[in-house]
Amino acid sequence: MKLNIVTLAVVVIALIAFATQAARFQFTTAHLAGTAILISSFILFVISRVQLGSAFSVEAKASTLVTTGIYSRIRNPIYVFGSLMIAGVIVWASRPIFLLVFLVIIPLQVYRARNEERVLREKFGDAYLEYKQKTWF
Repeated sequence: MKLNIVTLAVVVIALIAFATQAARFQFTTAHLAGTAILISSFILFVISRVQLGSAFSVEAKASTLVTTGIYSRIRNPIYVFGSLMIAGVIVWASRPIFLLVFLVIIPLQVYRARNEERVLREKFGDAYLEYKQKTWF
């Protein structure tokens, strides 16, 4: 429960920061598209985090195999939606050079996902392999 309160606090602070900054900009098509990607990804990121509940950890560990909600379709939605939030910022900024960020982030996310997969496979065995067949990334 404590982590969900922290998540809620981060969401509120991020929304306030976004709202105060957004009022200063004249929105272009790139700003609108980037904002749409960023906000929708952020919402799905927060939902994923809340659905993960107490199974959340910074380091790979296997306390619970979460297979419901967004996790019933995507094994690593926090990584997916976190990356999409960054993509939204890149589109919003209209700076294609920022795509170089993905040269670091994507391999890092894949590495972390594989590490988590190994830990979950060791702990949950066939149940994890069955879950993996039904989901994406």
